[in-house]
Amino acid sequence: MTYSLGFTGDVMLGRLVDDGQRRRDVAHVWGDLGERLRALDGLFVNLECCLSTRGEPYTDTYHPFHFRADPGWAVPALAAVDVDWASLANNHVLDYGEEAFFDTLGALDGAGIPHAGAGRNAGAAFDPAAVSVGDLDVAFVSITDNVREWAAGPDSPGVAHVRVDRDDPNVRGTVRAALADARALDPDLLVASLHWGPNMTEGPDEARREFGRWLVAEGVDLVHGHSAHVFHGVEVAEGGSDPSSDSGLILYDAGDFVDDYAVDRDLRNDRGFLFVVEVAEGGAIERLRLEPTAIYDLAVHAVDESDAGWWHETLRERTERFALGTEYERDGAALVLEV
Repeated sequence: MTYSLGFTGDVMLGRLVDDGQRRRDVAHVWGDLGERLRALDGLFVNLECCLSTRGEPYTDTYHPFHFRADPGWAVPALAAVDVDWASLANNHVLDYGEEAFFDTLGALDGAGIPHAGAGRNAGAAFDPAAVSVGDLDVAFVSITDNVREWAAGPDSPGVAHVRVDRDDPNVRGTVRAALADARALDPDLLVASLHWGPNMTEGPDEARREFGRWLVAEGVDLVHGHSAHVFHGVEVAEGGSDPSSDSGLILYDAGDFVDDYAVDRDLRNDRGFLFVVEVAEGGAIERLRLEPTAIYDLAVHAVDESDAGWWHETLRERTERFALGTEYERDGAALVLEV
């Protein structure tokens, strides 16, 4: 049996999305993709907001935007497409302080949606999450290099924060410990979800390429990257000494999936992909389907085959420019990578 696992970039349900959704059906944010998302065997997202109506905006020079959504509609919206897991290791989960942060944890826990990457202390923030998709067991570790001041401490809440530096022994030790905890769950598939790097870039810098490949060498099967608001190319990296990981798939950045962000007319952060990873029952990744999407009317929509040329050309160009060595085949509106 083969399982279809969907991975997305930013799912930001706050600000204008939140305002609009209070007057609409909760499923509006998924546009015409609702049926497709529900048909997946698993759906995993970066939740780029807090779920609360409480708290005060966190303000400093480098944090001008604040995102929160009313859990009264946002949680049912996530449930409407069967979201199975959410990454909280990002630079918006504490936008409205600890009060709203704890509301977010409570809302997800109450809905039975596992999460990773943030918690009531550092131990909880780095704890892996386990998700069962049929007979496939998936373990998630989620970390970020954004907002160092939000790093969780031994007795203080926050995010699982590390610097992206594979040569730093402290970083290696911290990440290896989190991966060891994830492997202790005996998963078929080990995923590292990273909110990393600057906004509005078209590909990974060398530090992130090295870090992603190091994660694969450490036994990670899939690197799920996000943060840039722009999709990046994909790479199949060689595994390391772990016999269970011959190679790994690196999604350097999944871009944006649904939000109200201002659109860069050159980079087109309103255009992205649903990354569908097809996994065999034992955990081997067989292929990746990249299904083009577009954000408009505060919702995400599928792109028809006749309109998909820009997505195909741009992904190939970004892949080739950063020498990722990946070749995609066209399948209707989608691009396919055999792994």
